[in-house]
Amino acid sequence: MINEGSNVILSVRNLTAEVDGIQILKGLNLEVKAGEIHAIMGPNGSGKSTFSKVLAGHPDYTVTGGEITFQGKNLLELEAEERARSGIFLAFQYPIEIPGVSNLDFLRVAYNSKRKHQGLEELDAFDFDDLVNQKLDIVKMDPAFLSRSLNEGFSGGEKKRNEILQMAMLEPMLGILDETDSGLDIDALKIVSNGVNQLAHAENAIVLITHYQRLLDYITPDYVHVMEGGRILTTGGKELALELEARGYDWVREEEAAEVGAR
Repeated sequence: MINEGSNVILSVRNLTAEVDGIQILKGLNLEVKAGEIHAIMGPNGSGKSTFSKVLAGHPDYTVTGGEITFQGKNLLELEAEERARSGIFLAFQYPIEIPGVSNLDFLRVAYNSKRKHQGLEELDAFDFDDLVNQKLDIVKMDPAFLSRSLNEGFSGGEKKRNEILQMAMLEPMLGILDETDSGLDIDALKIVSNGVNQLAHAENAIVLITHYQRLLDYITPDYVHVMEGGRILTTGGKELALELEARGYDWVREEEAAEVGAR
């Protein structure tokens, strides 16, 4: 854990949310402090990706109850672009391709939009090129990818590395990685994980959404949360992920049912 204080970056209380009229999140609670890495695990359909999209402000998802506080502010009052400029970053499980928009132009517009929000001057093309080339080494990416259309023709691993490059450029306060490990071979997984580790520091926080223990072999979480049925059932340390790998999720469900029955 990098945390050296008690600065709460994200506080989620009794969050409920739906999509297309179907309730997905059903009373989710989570607190994330500066310097922490949280892993959220759970079976398909448990609400993990819904949670990430709700945090990012995806318009298809409707919050029906609860509250989300980000750096002391009501996150639910902010539009998606305002959340991004304020320091929330979502790395998508399936990054989309945008033909005709160069990777470099996309990065420059996003970066300068955040600088403007912070009251800083925009970087000119030359200074930005120097900066982005420095960041390329974090994900071992060939500079030739900058001139290509955003994600067009990229392999799965290249798309995920490009997401981490975006994160490196934007330096968010809260990085949310939605199954960034899916579809990666072992070499790409190591590169992406190393990039995330380089970007984690005492003043930001990272939430990893994953199905598999293997990502956590390379990125050590401070907390592992098990999510099912739209809420977090249990929380533990990194050893919890190993137990899930060995035993599956049934024992968590059984313990939860026993606790509910005892109330």
